[in-house]
Amino acid sequence: MNRLLLSFIITFLAGISTLIGMIPTFIHSDYENKIIQLSLSFSSGVMLSISIFSLILESFSYLHYSYFLNVILLLIFLNIGVILFIFIENVSSRFTNNDDLYKLGILSSFSLILHNIPEGILSFLTMSTDLRLGFTLCLAIALHNIPEGISIAVPIYYSTKSHKLSFFHTFLSGFSELFGGIIAYLFLYKIMNFFFFSFLLGITAGIMIYLSIKELFPKSLNYGNKNISIFGFLFGFIFMFLFQVFL
Repeated sequence: MNRLLLSFIITFLAGISTLIGMIPTFIHSDYENKIIQLSLSFSSGVMLSISIFSLILESFSYLHYSYFLNVILLLIFLNIGVILFIFIENVSSRFTNNDDLYKLGILSSFSLILHNIPEGILSFLTMSTDLRLGFTLCLAIALHNIPEGISIAVPIYYSTKSHKLSFFHTFLSGFSELFGGIIAYLFLYKIMNFFFFSFLLGITAGIMIYLSIKELFPKSLNYGNKNISIFGFLFGFIFMFLFQVFL
C-alpha cells in the first residue's frame, strides 16, 4: 500500500477511536447519575493530566528562546486559551438552552478538536517518515482518545438521549485528527513552524485546564456522592499520567 495513503488511514483510525468512548451511553441501568458523575470526573482528571504532562511540556519544548522568555510566552498562550474558552462558553450558552450537561459536551468537543489537530499533524508526519515509530505513536493516541471520547459522548447523550447527536460530536472530534493530517500534507511547509505549533498546543492546554477545573469536575460534584467524583478524577489523572510515561 502507498505509504501516503497508509499514513492517512492510520491517522484517521487513531482519531475515530474516540467513538469507543460511546460505550457508557449504551449501558442502561438504574445508575445513570453515577455513570454521568464518574464519566465527568474521570474526563476531568484525564484532561488535566494531558494538559500538564503532554501539552504544556510539548508547547514549551517547541520554544527556542531564552528560558525566561519561553516561560512568559507559555503563560501568555495558556491565558489566551482560557480567555478563548470563556468567550466560547458564553457564546455556546445561547445555543444550549442553559443545559449545563449538553454545554459540557459541546465545550469538550471543541477543546478536543483543537487538541486533535496538532496530534493529527504529528501522527501523519511520523507515519510518513518512520512506519514503526508512527504505528507506536498512533496506537498511543488511539488509546488515549478513548477517555476523551467519553467526555463528549456521555454528557451529550444523557442530556439529549440521542445516540445520533452523541455519535456526531464524538466522531467530529476524532475526525479532526485526520484534518490535522491533511493540513500537514497540504500546508505544513508553508505555514507551520515551531512557534505556531507551540502556540496551538499552549492555548489548547489553557482551554482543557479551564474546562477540567471550572466545568467538568464541579459539574460531577452536583450528582451526589463526592467520593465518586474524587475517585474518578484521581483515577483519570493517574491513569493518563502512567499512560504517557510508559507508552
